[in-house]
Amino acid sequence: MAYDFSNISVLIVEDNQPMVQVTRAILETFGIQKIHSASNGEAGFKKFNDDSYDLVLIDWMMKPMNGIELTEKIRTDTYSKNPYVPIILMTGFSEKKRVFKARDKGVTEFLVKPFTANDLYKRLVQIIERPRPFVKSPEFTGPDRRRKAIEGDLIPKRREEDKK
Repeated sequence: MAYDFSNISVLIVEDNQPMVQVTRAILETFGIQKIHSASNGEAGFKKFNDDSYDLVLIDWMMKPMNGIELTEKIRTDTYSKNPYVPIILMTGFSEKKRVFKARDKGVTEFLVKPFTANDLYKRLVQIIERPRPFVKSPEFTGPDRRRKAIEGDLIPKRREEDKK
């Protein structure tokens, strides 16, 4: 299914200008017209709060504030304009421990560089078609880290909607 992305706004936070240009070009092919960028996490947080964004694409490796720190700030800082915004973390590192760390800091989707337009489109579709409930607790803030229901769940179902 093709989606109409013409009314969404995206913030790209990436310190590599050629990567910003490639990502912007891909987003434009999806019909996204409102695309802004920032060159580091600090500038990204300021720009994030200066406007309203439907999606944030963040590079992991930046200075002085990296993508994980920016994600955590967007999710938990009292000055964050929208802690519920979907965040796609872009990185050249795909080790399982990094994926888990990103997930545990509130990243919505993980995208390994170099990526194709299809890879990015799949992440957008995942956000739209399979949204996860947002969890806010003292230990974690972000989309529910569980992607699928556990087979043979041992927790008794007591709510009416669980019994359906």
